[in-house]
Amino acid sequence: MTTNQSLHHWLAKLNDVTVLCVGDVMLDQYVYGDVDRMSPEAPIPVLNVSRRDEAIGGAGNVVCNIAALGAHANLVAVIGDDPAGAQVRERLAGLEGTGPQLLVDPDRPTTVKTRFIAGSQQLLRADDESAGDLATSLLDQIVASASIVLGAQEPGAVILSDYGKGVLPDAVISQLISAAQAAKVPVVVDPKGTDYSKYAGADVLTPNRKELSEATRMVIGDTDEIVAAAERLIDNCGVRHVLVTRGGEGMSLVSADVAPLHLPALAREIFDVSGAGDTVVAVLASGLAAGMEVGAAAQLANVAAGLVVAKVGTAVVRNGELADAVDAVANISKSIVDEKQLAEQIAQWRSRRLSIGFTNGCFDLVHPGHVSLLEQAHSQCDRLIVGLNSDGSVSRLKGADRPVQTAAARGRVLASLAAVDAVVVFEEDTPVELIKQIRPDVLVKGADYAIDEVVGGDIVQSYGGRVVLADLVDGFSTTETIARLSR
Repeated sequence: MTTNQSLHHWLAKLNDVTVLCVGDVMLDQYVYGDVDRMSPEAPIPVLNVSRRDEAIGGAGNVVCNIAALGAHANLVAVIGDDPAGAQVRERLAGLEGTGPQLLVDPDRPTTVKTRFIAGSQQLLRADDESAGDLATSLLDQIVASASIVLGAQEPGAVILSDYGKGVLPDAVISQLISAAQAAKVPVVVDPKGTDYSKYAGADVLTPNRKELSEATRMVIGDTDEIVAAAERLIDNCGVRHVLVTRGGEGMSLVSADVAPLHLPALAREIFDVSGAGDTVVAVLASGLAAGMEVGAAAQLANVAAGLVVAKVGTAVVRNGELADAVDAVANISKSIVDEKQLAEQIAQWRSRRLSIGFTNGCFDLVHPGHVSLLEQAHSQCDRLIVGLNSDGSVSRLKGADRPVQTAAARGRVLASLAAVDAVVVFEEDTPVELIKQIRPDVLVKGADYAIDEVVGGDIVQSYGGRVVLADLVDGFSTTETIARLSR
């Protein structure tokens, strides 16, 4: 599994990538209300409407998610010459980080999906659309527009968002994949239909369990059957990877050349799965565009999926909340970081405008006094870095019989505490050089010091930072504890 440090590194790089998305765009409408009675006209609930919302769906939602990650998204899609198409155009025009190329078909309406929702329960969806074939001249424009972006913008990945509404017939898919291959750009496909051979040459397909079963005509129950079906797609359709979204069971990445990767579901609550697939392909493709390996990009997409299904309606996942979720995932643990990792982590926190705190010590035998200090320090900032004296430094300060525990052991204990966001070991007797490197917004020490006695306090105050003295918990001392054990 990729570490949180690595995932944060790639999240920070998303600002520099461009993704091209070609596919079916639509307008999603949401009618919210509550139900307190049944209709006297038929055995159906009566929705008392309280509000209405609109969002861009389909390929439009994909680019909204890409933009929310901080990446740049180019969209090639088709709308109708109607009010819904005008709303799609207006919303995309106001979305920072997107370059929409919306072709107009005057002979068909913009697809509109209207969902009626009581509380968090969807009652009904009404679709207003035409899924007939597009004119050949319009299909040629789609390929030409995408080819121009591939040549001029040099995107890092291509997404084919296929909702079966006519923008991506077989011939267009083949031409787009060939153009991407010539440009050496990976292609991620959110597939539709049952014949996936039309996606031959794509790098990643992202079917859900039901779609995988229908495309392979295989019964899919357990994990082994999912892997077998995905391997059949890889063999028969000429693709490199299949990322199967499995709802409450997470995701499975099956590849042609490496062992399958199974990712557990991370959502604590599921309110609405509308658009979750759009989020997955957006994060996956953005990660590939940034240079991530497909397994790491899938891991990041899995975290994003756990966030978006907890939201009602067509929603996006923003870079900052995805970064926070990466920190919170239980199977991505904190660890002692070196100076390079620390610099990357600080840059990532700074880019999100998070305040950084710092405290330091030997922490030889962690006791309630230490825990109180760390909790107080964490309350003063968004992220807390703990500077840990190395074994040699502790010996020079405390005597030849110290430390009782190695830096690795002491750091492991500190990193397990909720109040601590990073641990870094320093070799010097004081953390002055480390403080200069970190430039914390707040420096915290115990109240047994005066502010003018805190090492590094003058440095922090020189650029406007704060020095905070934490209250001490009486009755706890590592030195006295060791002395009692010796007696």
